[in-house]
Amino acid sequence: MHDVARLYGRRFDRNGRRLELTRAQCRTLGYLARNEGINQAGLADLLEIRPMTLVRQIDRMQEAGWIERRPDPADRRARRLFLTDKARPILGRIWDVASETQDQVLAALSPDEAEQLIDLLRRVHGSLADRNHPRARSMVASAGVATMPSRRVAAPAIGGTR
Repeated sequence: MHDVARLYGRRFDRNGRRLELTRAQCRTLGYLARNEGINQAGLADLLEIRPMTLVRQIDRMQEAGWIERRPDPADRRARRLFLTDKARPILGRIWDVASETQDQVLAALSPDEAEQLIDLLRRVHGSLADRNHPRARSMVASAGVATMPSRRVAAPAIGGTR
């Protein structure tokens, strides 16, 4: 499964070159789109990266005008993250690359096989997820936070690209 995830990520990278974004930036925008208003620590947890790594990335994305930090009304030390209007069209392009990649990856399968594979992966994911962890609850509630819209089948996160 790890090898499939790695190859899937490489295919996304190749298809996404025209985006002029890194896969990490695509993931950050995708997760933020589904969790607007989250704080940086929460987003780092969703992305499974260290908060300091995310801070540098958020700084660059804020400078590019894609992400906005707003004060957290409940905690004056914290900041909530939101997409800007400039980022929204980029999301559409990311979803297109994700769908294109998924279509390529699943091309060797019939539509029924692809749907069965996605269902099986969701079940495996569900059995591995800690249902009491806030991240897992968020993922289950949205049928997989790491899921992007697709023309074929909505797939769970594979290689962190979706």
